[in-house]
Amino acid sequence: MKNVYEIAQAQLDRACSFLKLDESLQLILSQPKNELIVNFPVLMDNGEYQLFKGYRIQHNNIMGPYKGGIRYHHEVHLDEVKALAAWMTWKCSLMEIPFGGAKGGIKFNPREHSSQEIERITRRFTHALGGNIGPDHDIPAPDMGTNAQTMVWMMDTYMNNAGQGEKNAVRGIVTGKSVTSGGSLGRNKATGQGLVFAVKAWADEFSFDLSEASFSVQGFGNVGYHAAELLSREGSRLKCVMDHTGSIFSAQGIDPVELLKYCKETGGIKGYPKAEEIDRDTFFSTEVDIFIPAALEMQITAETAPMMNVKLVAEGANGPTDLDGEQLLLDRGVMFLPDILANAGGVTVSYFEWLQNRRAEAWDEERVDQRLQLRMTKAYKTMRSLAREHGLDNRTAALAYSVKRIQVVYEERGIFP
Repeated sequence: MKNVYEIAQAQLDRACSFLKLDESLQLILSQPKNELIVNFPVLMDNGEYQLFKGYRIQHNNIMGPYKGGIRYHHEVHLDEVKALAAWMTWKCSLMEIPFGGAKGGIKFNPREHSSQEIERITRRFTHALGGNIGPDHDIPAPDMGTNAQTMVWMMDTYMNNAGQGEKNAVRGIVTGKSVTSGGSLGRNKATGQGLVFAVKAWADEFSFDLSEASFSVQGFGNVGYHAAELLSREGSRLKCVMDHTGSIFSAQGIDPVELLKYCKETGGIKGYPKAEEIDRDTFFSTEVDIFIPAALEMQITAETAPMMNVKLVAEGANGPTDLDGEQLLLDRGVMFLPDILANAGGVTVSYFEWLQNRRAEAWDEERVDQRLQLRMTKAYKTMRSLAREHGLDNRTAALAYSVKRIQVVYEERGIFP
């Protein structure tokens, strides 16, 4: 199986082929501008030091400052972060947000560390990155294994290295902060909210009644939970959930709010009393209208795709589908809401947060949601218009639009010197 960066490259190749993109520009876009790797020691609770490896990949900033999440996971590796950074470039361009793409991560399992250790790891990583990040240069955000508290620690560390008169001016060094520390209302649910707005745009186009729909979710973290909870409000029924502890099923439907409460008490969905335990194959083969992968990359493959019986795949995760799995489902008429659209709500509301920080404003949640829905719906219609006009799948159409916008800027600005 190809690694995730090769998948990202193959997706780009398809879009560039459609656009007949100049080879020199495709060459530039094929690699990130900067690949930062830092190794830093951190004092553990037992008094011993441990060495951690951190990454920050800055893919492209032709459209604006680098922008992208920070991932804490024991399987973080260079090619993964490079792929995620490239997808951020396309995502921001598709959403017409004035940011470029970046991604970062630290290779460790946060579940194995205390809150105090995670704070020290975060602050040491931020210090190690130093001037390689900044509110007008590279703006981190939460990702898998990180949250608002992580971002507040990053912000505080960066602010304390700034000049006395600049401390509040650099509040926008990160997004996804807690509201009390300068974050935006609506940011915590933004990725799930954006996904549901995209699903509603799809339902409107195809006259699909979401109140009669069934769906399954892989991954029950921030994105999976909020997508499930918001889709349930539309009347849709959550039938299956998978997380790192196992898989569960209920024909009558699973209440996302009750399941989240159970997960907070137990650490995962395993043993949830109001659903039956199922194995991995049953999870993938259970018939639902909408499948929401919201976990790790490369989950829909040549192995799992033949099991699936769905109408729509709404990619809450980045890169959850490999080339073979996608083609198998496309051949059967399954439609995709690709990751660079479906999970773009997070970076869109991060942009709103960044604007609020720069302007010293605080928007109410209704304003945030309205602006997010406008952008998600516009991006969906743009993608679908291009797909219908040229007979493209949604992913290639979305990528082609993104790359075309970047191409125009390169043509206008040229390559210096």
